[in-house]
Formats: sequence, structure tokens, C-alpha cells
Amino acid sequence: MPLSVYLSFLVLTLGLVALDIYQTRGGLITIRKAALWSGFWFLLAFVFAASIYFYWDVYAPSSDYSAEKATVAFLTGYLLEKSLSIDNLFVFAIIFHQYTVPVHLRPRALLWGVIGALVLRAIMIGVGAQLLAQFHWVMYLFAAFLIWTGIQLARDHGEDEINPLPERIIRRLFTVSDDYRENKLSVIENGKRVFTPMFIVIGVIAFMDVLFALDSIPAIFAVTREPFLVLAANVFALLGLRSLYFVLEGMMNRFVYLKPALSFVMIFIGIKMLLVGSAWAIPTWVSLSVILVTMLLATLASLYHERNLPKALD
Repeated sequence: MPLSVYLSFLVLTLGLVALDIYQTRGGLITIRKAALWSGFWFLLAFVFAASIYFYWDVYAPSSDYSAEKATVAFLTGYLLEKSLSIDNLFVFAIIFHQYTVPVHLRPRALLWGVIGALVLRAIMIGVGAQLLAQFHWVMYLFAAFLIWTGIQLARDHGEDEINPLPERIIRRLFTVSDDYRENKLSVIENGKRVFTPMFIVIGVIAFMDVLFALDSIPAIFAVTREPFLVLAANVFALLGLRSLYFVLEGMMNRFVYLKPALSFVMIFIGIKMLLVGSAWAIPTWVSLSVILVTMLLATLASLYHERNLPKALD
């Protein structure tokens, strides 16, 4: 993959982040606005997929992938990352509740958290690609980790607690104020720099996003080992995450079958990873179909459960 492609994609990513900052200026985001922008980011990913299909020879002139294979791999990876990232939204809600983040500061907190996650995931993707290129057995470790995580997710009882490790580290290294100072990460008090709770919130969000990346990045490497496609799928999945959060913020309790669906997807992808290179290898289009059908059924089942809930209470 030419370096110019990565640099061009970096410029595109920075431009899209700037657009996201512009559309969330003011701090207050209505559900209608968030829904429209969620649709925009979703369609933009498919526009990028079309560019892969028509210009793959420009993106990767020496790749073994055909344009069709690269396009399907990107879309599968994108939908996988998007579906797995939905679980992040529940964590965001818990973080905001735990740290009593004012509503008008939440878009900025999410922005910095997502930017941090983008940078850290890019590093992890580069490391992961090198590991898989040199040590094929690492794929089996990733597969086992995914299957184990999927089982743990299925057994999870939903404790509303966030790992306090980032907060403990920050408080040990820095002085932290008791209250928020608008969207500032730090202020000067009595000639000394003091960090605000917003700094802790952003640190916790970025930390949790990386923990989720330990699941999602191995999962997408089961779909494709092309680093550019892995990076692009992660970028487009994370770019729309903020808007999607505000769409789902008031609907969190409605999707009661989301966790079982995510658990199934992770176990399925882990099995797919184990079968890579064997006679029982699962085709990419099958993975795409399984992910779409699973998430669709989870959504429909959750809506059906909600519709019949009042009847069950009568």
C-alpha cells in the first residue's frame, strides 16, 4: 500500500473529524439531528466502499485482493465494527452517569474520547498486522480471546461499574478539581495547573474504547488482513459513534437482546478465525450475512418485547 494513500486517508479523516466538530457546535444535540447525521455517516461509509470498488487499483496497485473482494471485506469489517461499537454506547452512558457529566459537555467528551481511540487503534492495527504477517499462530490466540469474551459477555449481568484504573492513575499523577470548568481539560489556579473531571472522563472513555478494540480488531482481522481496510473500517465505524450515541441515549433500555446478539457475533467471528486457511473456512459474504441477520433479529426481538411488555404487566 503506497504511503501516499495512507497520508491522503489521514487528511480525509481529519477533515471528517473537523466536520463532526462543526455539526456538534453549541453542545446540545437533538435526537432528530443526531439521527440525520447518523444516516449521513452510514451512507458515507458506503460511498467510500464504492470508491474502493472503482479505484482499488489506485488504493493498492500490488494487492492480491480484487476490487470486489476488497469492497466486500471493507463492508463486512465496517458492519462488524459498527455492531460491536454499539456496546460502547452503553458504557458511555454509564460513564456520564458515574461522573455526572452535564448534557452540554457530553459531545466534547465523546469527541476527545473517539479521537484518542482512533489514534490508539491505528497503533494497534499496525502492530496486529505485523504480528499476523510473521506469526500465523497469533490468529488462534485472537480467536480464543474472542470466543472467551463472547462467552463472558453472554454471562454478564450488567453491573453499572467502570474500571477505575484510568481515574486512579490520573489522580495519582495530577491535581484534579472537584467541579467541571465548562469543556476545559485543565485550568490555572494559584499559579498551579489543575485538571478537571472532564480530563478523567475523556481518559476513561479512551481507555474503555481500547479495551473494546482488543475484541474488535482481532475480529476484523478474521475478515481481512489488509491493514488499510482494517483501518478504514475502524475509522468510519468510530466517526459516526457520537451521533449514534445521542440517537440511542434515550432508547438504551429498549434493546434488551443486544448483548446476546453481540455475544453470538463475537463467538461466530472467533470460530471463523480458527477456520481461516482450512477446508472449512467461512466465506466473507457468509460473515456479512450472519452479522446483518443477527443484528436485525436482535432489534426486531427487542422491539417486540417492548411492545408486549405492558400486556405482560397487566
